[in-house]
Amino acid sequence: MTADTVGGVWTYALELSRGLLARGWGVHLATMGAPLSARQRAEARALGGGLRVHEGAWRLEWMQDPWADLEQAARWLLALEAELRPRVVHLNQYVFGVLPFRAPTLLVAHSCVASWWRAVHGEAAPPAWDRYRDCVTRGLAGASCVAAPTRAMLAALQREYGFDGPAVVIPNGREVARFEPAPKQPFILAAGRLWDEAKNLAALDAVAPALSWPVRVAGACDGPDGQHRRPNWVQVLGTLPAPVLAREMGRAAIYALPARYEPFGLSILEAALSGCALVLGDIGSLRETWGEAALFVPPDDAVALRETLTRLIADAPLRERLAQAAWERAHQFPAQRMTEATLAAYARLPTRRPRPLAEESTCA
Repeated sequence: MTADTVGGVWTYALELSRGLLARGWGVHLATMGAPLSARQRAEARALGGGLRVHEGAWRLEWMQDPWADLEQAARWLLALEAELRPRVVHLNQYVFGVLPFRAPTLLVAHSCVASWWRAVHGEAAPPAWDRYRDCVTRGLAGASCVAAPTRAMLAALQREYGFDGPAVVIPNGREVARFEPAPKQPFILAAGRLWDEAKNLAALDAVAPALSWPVRVAGACDGPDGQHRRPNWVQVLGTLPAPVLAREMGRAAIYALPARYEPFGLSILEAALSGCALVLGDIGSLRETWGEAALFVPPDDAVALRETLTRLIADAPLRERLAQAAWERAHQFPAQRMTEATLAAYARLPTRRPRPLAEESTCA
């Protein structure tokens, strides 16, 4: 299984690995994006000897000028597969779908630049991303099967890349026992990369001075390609270890993420399991996942965001009803269900034969 170390895919990969290990599978995790942090190493060790981590630091397909790194990562992955001879290759990046693995491949589409760009900028990604678009198109076409966490994300693949191959929707999941509501305190919490325009955490910074409760944001201010955003009005908690963030969620009365783009939203699921009332960006994927269990605001409507949060701060019975609805909805997305759906997808994969070595190149 491939995994990157700079976003939510790391959390997804560990959660799925935990479920696979419990069902007797061995998992080899091939990491890239950045060196593992001490915290990530400890999280991987905690899963026991059934998980082996193979560490790389190759740049990811959405990073600046990643092509030479991707070629090296491709050769590395093919060598790992030849050595390990796995039953399945589980890919959490697009470009490697084109590689001639001997085992069948399940490629999971967590997000992509083309749909991110359209959601954030309201238009198609510019020609500078054409090479990326071609690589993603080829990777999707080369995979044995593609999985997406929502119908909205699968539709985005069809719209942006013309994808029409075998596909399945497998919602993300979290282990319910790791999150527990605590006595609620009067503050609003958000979590995400502050530098990522899609998370739209700048909107919370803009409305924070007008709110009677403090707004606390957990996440990094700096991105891997020099991105930087330091907010003025919210309390920045930095990148928190998972248990610490879970405690913050347990205490927060409201969780707000007015996202412009969020194909699933693991942090939202964690907050719902922790008993938070949810205020979310009004986008298709979040409507699909949360339905009537959240309040929704247009991502670029600061007035609506301020008014919705002000209303929720003032109305304790409404907060409690929404928190209960979100908690109940969140229990439809346990890690066990994600693991079982993934194993069912593995079982449906066709037998795969290696393709000619000339096709090894990812995007050269």
